[in-house]
Amino acid sequence: MSSSFFSGSALHQTKDGANGYQKIAINLVGEEPLSIRINGVPYSVVMRTPGDEISHAAGFCLTEGIVDAPEDITSLASCDGADTNVVTVTLTAQRREKIAGYLDRRGFISQTSCGLCGKELIQDIATAVSAINDDTHIPVTDAIAFLDKFSDYQPLRRITRATHAAMIIGSDGAVLSCAEDVGRHNAVDKAVGSLFMNHRLHLAKVLALSSRISYELVQKAARAGIPVILAVSRPTSLAVALASRLNITLACLAPEKGLYVFCAEQRLTDG
Repeated sequence: MSSSFFSGSALHQTKDGANGYQKIAINLVGEEPLSIRINGVPYSVVMRTPGDEISHAAGFCLTEGIVDAPEDITSLASCDGADTNVVTVTLTAQRREKIAGYLDRRGFISQTSCGLCGKELIQDIATAVSAINDDTHIPVTDAIAFLDKFSDYQPLRRITRATHAAMIIGSDGAVLSCAEDVGRHNAVDKAVGSLFMNHRLHLAKVLALSSRISYELVQKAARAGIPVILAVSRPTSLAVALASRLNITLACLAPEKGLYVFCAEQRLTDG
């Protein structure tokens, strides 16, 4: 049976090394492959922490451009019940026809070390994803408070010390969804997918991340229509360039106090 974590053992060496190694029990985060099939055909395999497979697959399909709305999906199910490493997504005939060429790219895996130069990549993504026109305003004090909330929504991290988290927040400051995973992208897909399949994604205004912001995460936020991304760590230069093109606010915690804001700063206000 798949598990989000399991008990293992490790040799513990103290800082001074005086007592040598001691064997201790320790919790480790689970990591297994998830195969996502589109209309019965293998499309992608992602390494992830088991759990929330349906939300994960739904979020993946949205953020990768396979679907635009829940109505594009006729069925979404695990192949062997609730505990499985395979999820099949069945699209409507109209959607299959619309993205027939895109589905030929199955097996594509987003990664930092791609073969495109930064300029080509930004142009390619910005052409495929619409800029966000949203006049949401978030007080800076609230933005900082959102990032401070992570410890309350990361039970798996408290157990394993090895997960990333993605938290989606509405305009009223309420947490709409939160997910943990060994992978940053997976956590975002799980959090997005949960809202997407429940027709609540339009309420999402802020994506808060426990890690750095890469261009892939900006792309996922744009596909989900989320105008603000906050993170504990700094974004990459490519993430800032893409967010600027897509009118997405990027900010992270400053080491001394407050936030560093990289683009679309009009959404973060003093009061």
